[in-house]
Amino acid sequence: MADCPNLKKNLARCPCTWPDCSRKGKCCECLHYHLAHRELPACFFPPEVERTYDRSFARFAALHK
Repeated sequence: MADCPNLKKNLARCPCTWPDCSRKGKCCECLHYHLAHRELPACFFPPEVERTYDRSFARFAALHK
């Protein structure tokens, strides 16, 4: 994908805690990656859930019952 014009702004608000994430701040790449793995990005979860790295659709649905 092309360089993200919003990278600096996105980095400031990206809640991802994965140490070596190469998609941090690159929302389009992040969303494509996670959807391909049948999960959602960190920004869809509250901090205490994001830190567990369980980003499954099931976990998201359980949060919104």
